[in-house]
Amino acid sequence: MDINLTFIIQGLAFFAVAWLVMKFGWPHIMAAIEERQRKIAEGLAAADNAQKNLAQAEEKVAEELKAARAKANEIIEQAHQRANQIVDAAKAEAIAEGSRQKALVETEIAASANRAREDLRKQVSTLAVAGAEKLLRREIDASAHKALLDELAAQLSDEAA
Repeated sequence: MDINLTFIIQGLAFFAVAWLVMKFGWPHIMAAIEERQRKIAEGLAAADNAQKNLAQAEEKVAEELKAARAKANEIIEQAHQRANQIVDAAKAEAIAEGSRQKALVETEIAASANRAREDLRKQVSTLAVAGAEKLLRREIDASAHKALLDELAAQLSDEAA
């Protein structure tokens, strides 16, 4: 055998195998590679979309937190205002109750003072009658001289005032 003939047969066999692979195997290999590339591209696109969705979700969460904080601050401010209103109302009610109690006490004091003046007038008139009785050395009839005693009590009260 000649080296050239072997070389030609091997070359023909090589080209036949290469042609068969290119005809029947190569399209399937290329289709698998293209499918894999397509899946990788879809995965990258999905990852980009997921990143965008995540960023949007984070922005929305930040906005919701900001709104919730603003609402909470508003509620706290309203609570403070309401507490101040309640305190002011309680102060006003306490002042009104104090004024009412003071007026009642002042009225009671005035009534007690008037009773004390009347008692004092009666005692003074009794003492005046007793003194006059001692001076005159005779008994004065209080019912007979009631007008005179009332006039004396009125004079005494005018002088005391």
